[in-house]
Amino acid sequence: MMNVFCKTLLASALASATLASAYAAEPLTVYGKLNVTAQSNDEKGDATTTIQSNASRFGVKGNFELSSSLEAFYTVEYEVDTGAATSDNFKARNQFVGLKGAFGSFSVGRNDTLLKISQGNVDQFNDLSGDLKSLFKGDNRLGQTATYLSPSISGFVFGATYAAEGDADQQGQDGFSLAAMYGDAKLKKSPIYAAIAYDSDVKGYEILRASVQGKIADLTLGGMYQQQEETYKNALPVTTDSVNGYLFSAAYDIDAVTLKAQYQDMEDKGDSWSVGADYALAKPTKVFAFYTNRSLEASTDDDKYIGVGLEHKF
Repeated sequence: MMNVFCKTLLASALASATLASAYAAEPLTVYGKLNVTAQSNDEKGDATTTIQSNASRFGVKGNFELSSSLEAFYTVEYEVDTGAATSDNFKARNQFVGLKGAFGSFSVGRNDTLLKISQGNVDQFNDLSGDLKSLFKGDNRLGQTATYLSPSISGFVFGATYAAEGDADQQGQDGFSLAAMYGDAKLKKSPIYAAIAYDSDVKGYEILRASVQGKIADLTLGGMYQQQEETYKNALPVTTDSVNGYLFSAAYDIDAVTLKAQYQDMEDKGDSWSVGADYALAKPTKVFAFYTNRSLEASTDDDKYIGVGLEHKF
């Protein structure tokens, strides 16, 4: 089954590349990354050694000029879990098709919500054991979405995601994710990035999130505030108190080395802190190490993660 899937995916990519060339469209881009760590995971006093994949992925994307003012674009991306059984090591990530022009862009399909997108690169341990999603709700990728992003207006971009009630994660409710973002999330075109986002009944939660990150010389500082409240569970409305959380992150570049640290806390759930270092072997390749300690109020034992890894992007 997996061999058939891989052959089909490869054939589709080759066919798309041929069509792109034939119609003089923008070239098809094949991209991805492999991020694999050797690590020790001590959870609730039970330690396990693993060789694990951290959101490794493979995808194709491209666009096609429909007219001088309108362009079609698409992305088909899969997560590749190098440590899973061969029968289930592929998982759908963003997969959508859309149109863009002077009006901005509009896309439909499987996609990250605007609240998730709005965090930019504030999370210095994204995809690793210290990822902010271990304590914060809202990092959602839903299968039945429609997303609009405005053109940049004096550095501001506004966006909205509609999550259809037919999505299996939507608790039988329509959901909306809204965001206003300022600056460049990569901090290359602007020294600061800031965003505020709001989820209404997305995957059963109402969430307010504010993110900010800035760079001064070789020092990058970031912060996030989040308020979250569960609104639906098992497709039924629930009444719960909202809880508040915050995150602080920092990174410092010393030649090819980046030192990183992060602290996160969520009311009534717990807190965590992480430290780590990346060493760039080349632009697409790095080796790294990290340590994460997470203290959950529901457990008397802290969870501890220590790992070393290698990442290559293509």
